Amino acid sequence: MSGGLYSMDQKDFDQTLDLTKVKPYGDTMNDGKTQISFTLPVPAGDEAIEAAKQLMKKMGFENPLVVFSKELTEGFTFFNCYGSTVHTVDYSTIYVPKVESTVWSMDETDDFIREHIGRKIVVVGASTGTDAHTVGIDAIMNMKGYAGHYGIERYEMFDALNMGSQVPNEEFIAKAVEMHADALLVSQTVTQKDVHIKNMTELIEMLEAEGLRDKLIVICGGPRITHELAKELGFDAGFGTNTYADDVASYIAQEMDRRMHGNK
Repeated sequence: MSGGLYSMDQKDFDQTLDLTKVKPYGDTMNDGKTQISFTLPVPAGDEAIEAAKQLMKKMGFENPLVVFSKELTEGFTFFNCYGSTVHTVDYSTIYVPKVESTVWSMDETDDFIREHIGRKIVVVGASTGTDAHTVGIDAIMNMKGYAGHYGIERYEMFDALNMGSQVPNEEFIAKAVEMHADALLVSQTVTQKDVHIKNMTELIEMLEAEGLRDKLIVICGGPRITHELAKELGFDAGFGTNTYADDVASYIAQEMDRRMHGNK
């Protein structure tokens, strides 16, 4: 094809990449092109579109463009917008705390537990508080697992109980005591008004009050959960998106071994 964009040589594009000043990539390096969506509590119309553009400029976008807008209900308008951000981030200085463990397959984890722990590890999991979502805890706990990753119930060296959703912290702890649990898995999906933080903080406080905190491996997970947040709230580890039963089971086995034998 002659002429136009497709005839341009690769060298014609800006290939400059400075990891200390990273910007979004759209068509060319460092163009800052970004798509953003939001809703404003204003009626649909030209004034609403202009409001969206002005807001984009205040957020640091040049040449803002509203490509789609629609009234959701009376007095509320949804926008899809494009713009080029003027801001950058220093990627070279970024540090994200992560769970420090080696991810093993199900068979590798079972073999490790047989050799180093010598008994089944007892795990109790639930979506606690008012959280009614079970997708996360089911993906980690249930035998069929998720996306080809078998859940902890399928492991030979785990005794796993999935209590489901909307489990009060009191019942969760009582079941852990009854089963002589080694580890607790808490799934939190609902995060409106930071209810997940309140619920998880309450769980840790209750465990501490009953003298159980140091006797258990306590893990949380969910789409808004990070390892850093988990540690801040008093948990041993946090697992967010793109983690599976392999990650959680491997960590529990290694942490159990560390606590039993002082291994790092």
